Amino acid sequence: MAGDYHPYSKFTRVWIPDPEDVWKAAEITRDYKEGESVLHLKLEDETPLEYPVGQKSNPLPFLRNPDILVGENDLTALSYLHEPAVLHNLRVRFLESNNIYTYCGIVLVAINPYEQLQIYGEEVINAYTGQNMGDMDPHIFAVAEEAYKQMARDERNQSIIVSGESGAGKTVSAKYAMRFFATVGGSANDTNVEEKVLASSPIMEAIGNAKTTRNDNSSRFGKYIQIVFSRHYHIIGANMRTYLLEKSRVVFQAEDERNYHIFYQLCASSTLPEFNDLSLTSAEDFTYTSLGENIFIEGVNDAEDFQKTREAFTLLGIKDSSQSSIFKVIASILHLGNVQICSERDGESCRISRDDLHLKHFCRLLGVELQQMEHWLCHRKLVTASETYVKNMSSKQAANARDALAKHIYARMFDWIVEHINKSLQTSSKQHSFIGVLDIYGFETFEVNSFEQFCINYANEKLQQQFNSHVFKLEQEEYMKEQIPWTLIDFYDNQPCIDLIEARLGILDLLDEECKVPKGTDQNWAQKLYKQHSSSVHFQKPRMSNISFIINHFADKVEYHCEGFLEKNRDTVYEEQINILKASQFQLVADLFHEKDDVTSSSKTSRVNVRPAKSLPKAPNKEHRKTVGLQFRSSLHLLMETLNATTPHYVRCIKPNDLKEAFSFDSSRAVQQLRACGVLETIRISAAGYPSRWTYPDFFSRYRVLMKKSDITSADKKLACKNLLETLVKDSDMFQFGKTKIFFRAGQVAYLEKLRADKFRAACIKIQKTVRGWLQRVRYRKIRKSAVTLQRYGRGYLARRFAEQLRLTRAALVCQKQYRMVQTRRAYLRVRQAVITIQAFTRGMFTRRIYQEFLLHHKAMIIQRSVRGWLQRRKFRRARDAAVTIQCAYRRLRAKRQLKQLKIEARSAEHLKKLNTGMENKIVQLQRKMDDQSKELRHQNEQLVVTNSSLGSEVTKLQKQLEHLRSRRDEGQLTSLQDELQTAREELREAKKLQEEHGSEKLRLQQRVEELERENCLLKSEKEDMNQKLLQHSKSVEEDDSSVSQREVSLQSELDAERQRYQNLLKEFSRLEQRYDNLKEEVSLSKFHPGHRRNPSNQSSLESDSNYPSISTSEVGDTEDSIQLVEEMGVEKAAMDISLFMKLQKRVRELEQERKRLQANVDKMEELAKRRDSEVKSPTSEQETADLAYNSLKRQELESENKKLKNDLNELRKTVAERVSQNSSSSNEQQDGYNVLLSQLKSASEELEARKEEVLILRTQIVSAAQRQDKNDHIDENNSKEPIDEEEALKAYHGLCESKKLLEAQLQSQSRQHKDELEALHTQIELLKDDIEKKQEILNYTMSLSPEAQVEYSVQQEITRLTNDNLDLKELVEKLEKNERKLKKQLRIYMKKVQELEVSQAAAAAAASQTGRSNPELSRQVTVQRKEKDFEGMLEYSKEDEGLLVKSLIADIRPNTVSATVPCLPAYILFMCIRHADYINDDQKVASLLTSTINAIKKVLKKNNDDFEMTSFWLANTSRLLHCLKQYSGDEVFMTQNTTKQNEHCLKNFDLAEYRQVLSDLSIQIYQQLIKVAESIIQPMIVSAMLESESIPSLAGVKPMGYRNRSSSMDNDGSGPSSYTLEALIRQLGQFHAVMRDHGLDPEIVGQVVRQLFNCINAVTLNNLLLRKDVCSWSTGMQLRYNTSQMEEWLRGNNLYQSKAAATLEPIIQAAQLLQVKKKTTQDAEAICSLCSSLTTQQIVKILNLYTPLNEFEERVTVSFIRNIQNRLQERNDPPQLLLDTKQTFPVLFPYTPSALSLETLHIPASLNLDFLIRV
Repeated sequence: MAGDYHPYSKFTRVWIPDPEDVWKAAEITRDYKEGESVLHLKLEDETPLEYPVGQKSNPLPFLRNPDILVGENDLTALSYLHEPAVLHNLRVRFLESNNIYTYCGIVLVAINPYEQLQIYGEEVINAYTGQNMGDMDPHIFAVAEEAYKQMARDERNQSIIVSGESGAGKTVSAKYAMRFFATVGGSANDTNVEEKVLASSPIMEAIGNAKTTRNDNSSRFGKYIQIVFSRHYHIIGANMRTYLLEKSRVVFQAEDERNYHIFYQLCASSTLPEFNDLSLTSAEDFTYTSLGENIFIEGVNDAEDFQKTREAFTLLGIKDSSQSSIFKVIASILHLGNVQICSERDGESCRISRDDLHLKHFCRLLGVELQQMEHWLCHRKLVTASETYVKNMSSKQAANARDALAKHIYARMFDWIVEHINKSLQTSSKQHSFIGVLDIYGFETFEVNSFEQFCINYANEKLQQQFNSHVFKLEQEEYMKEQIPWTLIDFYDNQPCIDLIEARLGILDLLDEECKVPKGTDQNWAQKLYKQHSSSVHFQKPRMSNISFIINHFADKVEYHCEGFLEKNRDTVYEEQINILKASQFQLVADLFHEKDDVTSSSKTSRVNVRPAKSLPKAPNKEHRKTVGLQFRSSLHLLMETLNATTPHYVRCIKPNDLKEAFSFDSSRAVQQLRACGVLETIRISAAGYPSRWTYPDFFSRYRVLMKKSDITSADKKLACKNLLETLVKDSDMFQFGKTKIFFRAGQVAYLEKLRADKFRAACIKIQKTVRGWLQRVRYRKIRKSAVTLQRYGRGYLARRFAEQLRLTRAALVCQKQYRMVQTRRAYLRVRQAVITIQAFTRGMFTRRIYQEFLLHHKAMIIQRSVRGWLQRRKFRRARDAAVTIQCAYRRLRAKRQLKQLKIEARSAEHLKKLNTGMENKIVQLQRKMDDQSKELRHQNEQLVVTNSSLGSEVTKLQKQLEHLRSRRDEGQLTSLQDELQTAREELREAKKLQEEHGSEKLRLQQRVEELERENCLLKSEKEDMNQKLLQHSKSVEEDDSSVSQREVSLQSELDAERQRYQNLLKEFSRLEQRYDNLKEEVSLSKFHPGHRRNPSNQSSLESDSNYPSISTSEVGDTEDSIQLVEEMGVEKAAMDISLFMKLQKRVRELEQERKRLQANVDKMEELAKRRDSEVKSPTSEQETADLAYNSLKRQELESENKKLKNDLNELRKTVAERVSQNSSSSNEQQDGYNVLLSQLKSASEELEARKEEVLILRTQIVSAAQRQDKNDHIDENNSKEPIDEEEALKAYHGLCESKKLLEAQLQSQSRQHKDELEALHTQIELLKDDIEKKQEILNYTMSLSPEAQVEYSVQQEITRLTNDNLDLKELVEKLEKNERKLKKQLRIYMKKVQELEVSQAAAAAAASQTGRSNPELSRQVTVQRKEKDFEGMLEYSKEDEGLLVKSLIADIRPNTVSATVPCLPAYILFMCIRHADYINDDQKVASLLTSTINAIKKVLKKNNDDFEMTSFWLANTSRLLHCLKQYSGDEVFMTQNTTKQNEHCLKNFDLAEYRQVLSDLSIQIYQQLIKVAESIIQPMIVSAMLESESIPSLAGVKPMGYRNRSSSMDNDGSGPSSYTLEALIRQLGQFHAVMRDHGLDPEIVGQVVRQLFNCINAVTLNNLLLRKDVCSWSTGMQLRYNTSQMEEWLRGNNLYQSKAAATLEPIIQAAQLLQVKKKTTQDAEAICSLCSSLTTQQIVKILNLYTPLNEFEERVTVSFIRNIQNRLQERNDPPQLLLDTKQTFPVLFPYTPSALSLETLHIPASLNLDFLIRV
C-alpha cells in the first residue's frame, strides 16, 4: 500500500508562492511524474495554472495539510510543517474562529486583535488555574499557570519572555500575565503587594510608553519585572529592571507620533488648582509635544489616565510632595523645549532673551539660578591639561545641548521613579523564588535604521540564540525520555553574528574606540568597519553608500545608517549644566543628578538579589564615563545570565496589519514577523526530527480501521500499532517507537490520514452502492407492480364486456321462452276453467242432499245425550256427599292428634332456643380454628374424666363422713348431709348435661363455620375472577396504548396493596380469634375444673421475687396495644392521655401477678392435700397455720390493690370528662380521640372485672381446698371419736355455688364481646367491598377517558396515593422509632433485673441450703413496686460542668459516634440543658451555655474546615438547635404544629430572639463552608467526568493531533493524573447526599446544597468547553447530553428534582444540543437561536468557532453561518463576559421545620460520657 503512494498525484492540494498573499492554495489536476518540468494545477477560483518546477531553482510546492488538521491550536501538530501551513493555520484561527492565541511548540503566538476581548476576566483566570497547558485552549493565562506550576513543583525560577515589534501587544500580554500572578498568588497578609505590582503598570506606561505610527501605546523601553514569591508561593514583592529608554523621543517625534504619555496627561490636567504653578497650557503650545502634529489618541482620555497615574503613585507610597516635584520636572522639560535660542550675527555664538518666559518657568520649577542657566545654555567649557576655556556655541550646538539636557533630565527622572517603585515593591521577607516577565522590543527594521534599532536587534540576536538552544534542549530531552535513537539536529546558530557585534574589535568595540577619539566621526567609524569586517559573512557594505553597513541578522538583512551613532553612544551632557542642577534648591532635583555609591545602591537591592539594569552615571569626565553601548551590553549580559538561570516561557506577539484594523490579517506582515520572532525556526527544528507524536491508545483508536481483525482484538495495543506501521510504512526511518508515544516524520500523519480516508471512502462507496441498488430494486418493484395492476384492470374490462354480451343473448332467449309459455298457458287455463265450473255445479247438488240427511241424525243424538247426562249427574252427587261426610270426620281426628304433637315440639324448640342464646355470636371467631376445636374437645373430655373422678372421690368421702356422723349425731343432721350429697349429685348431672349441650353447640358452630368458609371461598373466587378480568383488561389496554399500561400497572399495585391490607385484616382477625380461644380455654378450665391446674400460660414469672417493678410478658401486648392506639388515633391524639392509660395497664399487670401468686399457693395446697390423703398425720400443725395466715394476708393485699385500681379508674374518668367539657368547642378529631380513649377505658374496666372474678374464683378454690382438708380431718376425727365442724361443709357448698354464678356471668360477657368482634369484622368486610367497588368505578372511569386524559388522571391518582403512602410511612417510622427506644429502655431494665435476680437467687439458694425445707413458703417477701417518675424533657447540670459538657458534646464528638441515635442528638441535648436553665430562671447560665456552644462550634469548624462530614453534621445540629429555640419559644407563629406536651415544654422566662439571629448567621456561615468544601472535592472531578470520560464506550473519536506540550510540563509517565468517571462524580454526590440525610439535615437545605453543587458543575463544565477546542465535537455533545441525563436521573432517584438543581444544567444541556444540531441552513440558524436561550451570544459564537469535525467527512461551521447567528442575536442584551462565574452563590433559605420528637422520650447514649447530666 505504501509503495503505491505518490504525494504529487491528482487531487492533491499544494501551496504555491504568491506576490500578494505570500502563499496561494492550488490543486493538482494531473499526476506528476518525476522528471517533468511542469506541474498542472488548478487554483481555488478554477483557474488552470502550469507551475514550472526544477531541481534547485524552483522546487516542488509545499503540500497542504488535511482539512481536519486546519485550525489546530498547536502548529507542531500539523502533519506538514512549513511556512505556508503555519501562516494558513494562524489565518484560519484568527479570522474564522477569532482565536488570537496559538501554540507553536513551547512558544505562544499572540496576534493583536486591535479590539477589546472578554477573555481576561477573573472567571477566565479561575478556569485556567490548576489546569495543564495542553488541556485548555492557548492563552496567556495558560503560559502564566505553567510558569507558576513549574515554580512550585520544581522550585526553580521562571521567566516569561514576551517579544514582538511595536504594536504587537507585548505590553498588554505582560500586563495580563502579571494580573494572573497577582490573582493566583495573592499575598497571604494584608500588605496588598499584588495590587502594588499591578499599580506599577499605569506609571510605567505613562512615563515609558508613547504613540507611534504602529502602536498607540508602544513601550519605548525594555523591562524585566521579577515577581518575588514566598515559600508558600504568595507574592511578597517585586523588582523592575529597565533597558535602553528611547530618550530621543523626548525632543523629537515623527509625523503622527507623540511624546511620552505623561506630558500630554499633565497638560490635559493643567487646569486643576494644584497645577497652576506649573504654568502649563495645551500640549499644542509646546515644541516637545507638538512635533508629531497630532496630540490626541482616539478613544483615550489623557485627563482620566493622569488621575489613574496619580492614584498609582499614591498606592505605591510616593508622597504628594514627591509627586509634585516629579510633575514640576516634567513641566520644566516642556518649558525648556520652548526656550528660544537666538543666533548672533557672526554665526559662531548665540544668546537667549532675558525676557524668555519659558526659561524663567524652567528655572523656577527646578529651583536653579536663571542667569547661570541662561549663560551655560549658550556657552561651554573646554578643559585642557594646562588651561580651561569658555567657548561660545552656535545656535545649532546650543539647541543640541538643550535637547541633550532635556533628555538627560527625563532619563534621570525615569530612573528615579523606577528606583522608588522598586523600593515600594521590595520586601523584608526572605525570597524563595521569582517569576520574571520580560517585555522587550522585537526585531525591528525601518527605512532608516539608527543606533536604537542596532541595539534592539543585537538584544534579539542574544534572545534568539538562547531560544534556539532551549528548543533544541527540549527536543533532545523528549527523545531521551522516550528512549528513541536520534541524531544531532542541525539548527541555525547565530553566534557568529553575535561575535560580529560584541567580540573584541567588533562593532561595539570599534564604536567605543571612535567615541574616545577627540575628532572621531561617523564616517571614520564606518571606514573602520569596512576594513575590519569585510570578510565576515554577516557583514556587508552597501553598494551605493559609504556611511551605511548591512548586518545579516537571523531574521533578515538590515541596513544601518552610521549618522548619529557616535553622538547617541556618547550621550553627551555638559558638566556645567549638570552642576547647576545639582545646586537646585529642591532636594529631589538635586538628588536626581548626584552620584551614588555602588555599595549603597547594591545594599538596598540585596534583599531581592537583583542587580541594577543600568549603572547610574559616574563622574562627568569623558575618560571614565561608560558609553551607552557598553552599558547596554553589560545589562544585556546580566539579563541573559538571569534568563539562563530560569526556565523560560516564550510569548511571541504578532501584529496582523499596519492599519490597526480589528481582525484584519496581512499575510506579508505576518510572515515577516514570524521569521523575525523565531517561530519558523521552531517549526524547522521540530520538522527536522519527529514533529508528530501519538500515544499508543490514541493511535490505536484512530487508525484501527486500517488494522486486521486479529490486531484489533489483540490485548497488546502497542504490538498492534507496531504491526500496522511496519505494514503501511516501509521506510523505518519515518517513525520511531518510544516508551509511551509513536514519533513520526513530517508528512507521515497526512499519509496515514489519506489511507484512513481511502478506507472510509471505499466503505462509503460500498454503502452507497448497496443503498442505491436497494433503491433501484424498490423502484423496479413499484414499476412491475404498476404494470401488473394495469394488465389486471385491462383484462378485467375485456372480460366484463364479453360477459355483458353473453348476458344480453341469454336475456333474449329467456324473453322468447316466456312469451311462448304465456300464450300456451292462457289457452289451457280457459279450457280448464270451463271444466271446473261444470263439475262444481254437479257436486254441489249431491252434497246438499247428503247434508240434509246428516242433520236429522244429529238432532236425534243431542236429545239422547242430554237425558243420559242428567241421570248420571244425579247418581254422582249422592255418592260424593257420602264420601265428604266420612272424610271430614276422619280428618278432624287426625288434626287433633297432629296439633297435640306440634304443641309438644314447640315447647321443645323454645327450650333449645333459650339454651342457644348468645352462642351464635361465637361463630365468626371459630372460622379458622376447626382443628383447635377438636383438640379442645379432647382436652375437655379429659378434664371431664378428671372432674368425674374427683367428684366420685368427694362423694365417697361424703358417704364416709355420713356413716361416721350417723354414729355420733342424730338423724336430722344426717338428713341434711344427705340433702347436700343429693344436691352435689344433681350438680354433677347438670354438668354432664351442660357438656352434652356444649357438644351440640359445637356441632352447630362447626356447621356455621363451614358455611362461612364456603361464603369466604365464594368471595375469594369472585375476587380472583375480578383480578383475572383486570389482568385481561390491562393486557388489552397495554396493546392499545403504552400510557394506559402504566396506569394499569399502578392499579395492579394498588390492588396488591389492597390484598396486603386484606391479609393484614385477616391476620388481625386471627389474632383476635386466638385471643378468644385463650379466654375460652381459661373459662372452660375454670368451669369444669373445681381446683386449679397449672399450665405454661399462667406460671409465675421469675421477677415476682424481685424487689424491682416486674414487667410480665403481658407488657409486650400492652406495648402493641399502645402502638395500635397510636396508629388508629395518630401521634398527637394518642399522646393526650396515654400516660393515664398506661398507669391503668400497669395496675392490671400488678393484679395479674398477684393472681399468679395465688394460683401457685393453690397448687401447693393441693399437693399438701394429696400428701395428707396418703399419709396419716396429726391435727393442724404450725406450718399449716402459717400458710393460712399467709393466704389471708395475700387476700387482704389483693383487695386493697383492687380498691386502689377502682379509685384510679374513677379519677381517670373524671379527668377525661373534665377535658371533654373544657374542649367541647374543639374539632371532631378531638372528639374522635375521646371516643377511642373511652373505648380503651371500657376495655380496661372489663379486664379489671375479669381479674376480680378470677380473684374470687381463686379465693373460692382456697376455701374449698381448706374445706376438703377439714373434711379429711373430720373423717380422721370420726375414726378417733372426735366431733366434726358442720359450718365448714356449708361454706364449701356456698363457695361452689358462687363460683358457678361467676362462671356463667363470665361466659355471657365473653359471648357479648365476641358478638361485637363479629360485627366489627363484618363491617371491615363491607368496607373492603366498598373499596373494591370504588376502584372498579375508578377503572371504568379511566377507561372512558381519552389516552391523554388517562395518563394525566393516572398520574394524579398515583401522586395522591404516593403522597398518602409517604405520610403513612413517615408516621409509621416515627412510631417504630419511638417503640424501638421504649423497648431498648425496657431491655436495659430487664438486663439489670436479671443480674439482680441471679444474685438474689444465689443468695436464696445458699440460705435454703442452710435452713433446709422446713419452711419454704415463709421465705417469700412481698414485692414492693416502685412508681416510675414522669420525665419533663430537661437536663440539669452544674455550672462547673459546662466546660465538660461543651467538650464532650461539641469539641470531642464525632458524627459516627451518634450515627445510630436520633439525628441532631447534640442539638436536642443542648436545648434540654437550656430549658432547665430557663426553668430555674438562671439568665447567666443560659447566656454562658449559648455563647460557649457557638464559640465551640466555630472552633470545631475552623479545625475541620475541609471535612465535609463534620461540616454537614454541625450544620444539621445548628439548624436544629435554631428550630428548637423557635419551636419552644412560646411564639404562636412557631407553635401551630406542636403537640400539647410540646407546648408544655416551651421556655417560660427568657426570650432568645437575639441568639436565634446569631445561630441563623452561624448556620449561613456553616452552609457557605459546606459548599466550599464540597466544591473543592468535586471540582477536580468535573472536567474529567463530564467532558473526558467515555460514559458511552467507543463513541468519542480521536482527532489527528500531536502532543506538542512543553517538555517541562507535568510528566505523566504513562499513568497520568487521576481521571474521574461520571460514576465517580455521581457516587461522590451520592455520598454527600447520604451524609446530609443521615445527619438529619432539612430536605430543603439539602436541595439547596445540591443545587449549588450542580451550578458549580455546570459552570466549570461550560467554561472548559468554551476554552477547549478538542472537546467541541459532535461526539462530545452526545457524551455530555448523556452525562447530564444521568445527573437528572440521579436527582429523580433521590427525590431532589424539585430543588431546581436540574435547571442549573440548562446551559450545558443547550451547549450539548448545539454541538449536535445541523449548522448549515437558515432554518438551522433559527433553530439554534430559539434553542440556546440560556447561552449568551458570545458563548454560542465561541462554541461554533471551536466546533471541530472528527473526520474529513464532516464539515466545519462556515463563517457566513456564524455571522448569520450573530446578526440574529443582536437584539439580546447578554452580559459581556464569556465564561460563567464559578463562584456564584445562590441565596440560602433556612425554612422552619419543627420536630415531632418528644423531649421526654429522648435517650442519651452512655458513649457520650454525659453521666453528670440529671434527667428532670
